[in-house]
Order: sequence, then C-alpha cells, then structure tokens
Amino acid sequence: MPHHLMNLRHVPDDEADEIRALFDEHEVRFYETPPSRWGISMGGFWVHDTDEAERARIILQSYQCERMQSQREAYEAWRLKGEGGGVWYMFRHKPLRTLMACLAILAIAGLSLLPFIRIG
Repeated sequence: MPHHLMNLRHVPDDEADEIRALFDEHEVRFYETPPSRWGISMGGFWVHDTDEAERARIILQSYQCERMQSQREAYEAWRLKGEGGGVWYMFRHKPLRTLMACLAILAIAGLSLLPFIRIG
C-alpha cells in the first residue's frame, strides 16, 4: 500500500530538489507524482513500504525544521534591509500598479455590496 509523504502543491522547485537529493542521500526508495495542471490531484512523494515511510518521515521532518529556520532567517534579513512588506512598500516602488489594484478592490467591493445598499 502506498504511503504519501509530502504534498507537492505550492512547493518551490528548490525545496523539491533538496528533498529529492536528501532521499537519494539516505537511500529512500521513493517515487513522485506531479501535481495536475488544474489543481485536481495534489502530487507528492510516495513510498510503498511502511518501514520506509516511517524512516522517510523522520528524515523529512528534520529537513523541514531546518528549512523553516533558514527561511525565517532569510526573511528577517530581507525585511531588515527594507526590501519588502506591506502596501507602502508596494506604493513607493510600483505606484501605478498598487493604485490600480486598490481601485479594483474598491470597485469589486462596491459592486458586491450594491444590492444591499439602498440608494435614494
């Protein structure tokens, strides 16, 4: 019976590559199914053997803890350099695009609420 180890939907390519390399390094006999183009099937990493699944999950959990820590550190460094975050950052760097997005949000909200608002 197949054991699903990890969903591949919304997983960055570099993370999937690192996991493949990690499984190869630890000689985990896995196979992979890609996510569908329309989002129907999730895709993922799989193994057939129950013992292999438990061993792979331990390896994967350790990797994910390390990845989470390194991604948090990278995000904090990025944020401290002032390179990201929030509407004001977007407005300063891409004012027209941000203004158009805000106007679109207001238009959609207005159209959505129009039936509930009594005018006149």
